[in-house]
Amino acid sequence: MNARRTLLLALGGLVLAIGLTFLLDPYRNYQLALAAAYLCATAGLTVLVGLSGQLSLGHAALMAAGGYGYALTSQALTSAGVNGVPRFLAATAAAAVAAGVLGLLLGLAGARLHGPYLAGLTLTLVVAVPAVAASVGALQGDRGVRIQFEGVPGPLKALIALEQWQAWVALAVAAVAVTGLALVRDGRTGLRMRAVRDDEVAAALAGIAPARVKVLAFVVSSVTAGLGGAVLTFVTQSVSPGAYTVSLSLLLLVAVVVGGLGSLLGAALGAVLLVLLPWLVGTLTDVLPLPSQVTQRLDGTLALLIFGLLLIVLVAGAPGGLAGALTAARARRRARGRPPAPGRTAARLAPTAGDDPTGPAARPGSVGPTATRSGEPVRTPTEG
Repeated sequence: MNARRTLLLALGGLVLAIGLTFLLDPYRNYQLALAAAYLCATAGLTVLVGLSGQLSLGHAALMAAGGYGYALTSQALTSAGVNGVPRFLAATAAAAVAAGVLGLLLGLAGARLHGPYLAGLTLTLVVAVPAVAASVGALQGDRGVRIQFEGVPGPLKALIALEQWQAWVALAVAAVAVTGLALVRDGRTGLRMRAVRDDEVAAALAGIAPARVKVLAFVVSSVTAGLGGAVLTFVTQSVSPGAYTVSLSLLLLVAVVVGGLGSLLGAALGAVLLVLLPWLVGTLTDVLPLPSQVTQRLDGTLALLIFGLLLIVLVAGAPGGLAGALTAARARRRARGRPPAPGRTAARLAPTAGDDPTGPAARPGSVGPTATRSGEPVRTPTEG
């Protein structure tokens, strides 16, 4: 029943999001497609960190694996004469497999590591992958790999623009990724992940293999990050090592924490912030009368500064992130609007035996009502 409800909610959300694209201009649809691509990565990261308790600083490398897997497969299929939807589906599957294999290796290596040691391992990965991609000739170095132009399918060319079509595809892939993660979170696998996160020893005594659960969490998170890399390559029509650096990995983690760790809604909010905040900062710096040198220095760094400040404020005031703050505000609003239960006020105001001001309970030193025996009062020891 829960799985059916999750699928219906995902389908309804996808239809609403696709309908929203008709109200947006091409650039806003392009931003929506980018947010959907980042959502695939942030959703997988919030499940990995929030559900299984494993810290990853290398999700940009997993996105890069998916992006290169998509680009290389798309080029090979184009040379073989495969185009259109079959090429896209095959290249997307290859991206998920490439990122999943890398995540499997990372999970096997990090199954026995905790805290800063695991973070250091993933940080090494995100530093190494762009360097390797830049030095391998088949990946065309720093220029990256360009793919065949993916235009709007014939029947839809007269109806929608290219950016709207890209937003549709990105939203569909993100819906598949987030729905899969929601099913994992709400199923037995999610329970095992929570058990391992809370207490590995207790989980092992309950018959759960902590190492296997940790590896599975890394693989699931890596597959969705690879899908995000594939969508990003589809939207930008290219993939290069300079797009997947340490700064992107840190921004993904900060976006997850700001949105709400362990919450898929928080992952969506973080992905939107990841796209809109640099754009808002750029728009603000263009409007303000600042010297060109100051504008160049603020470009890129001011967004990081605002992200950091937002993270500090939320950790201090709302540890659950934006999603937790929204949930708490909704609960308070419901509590204010809920009428008191019938009889509760009357029961609170009705006098009880201990409320009699002349009774024993009101006299100093009394421990309770006076007991009687044969009609005569019998005082307790404290009453003298």
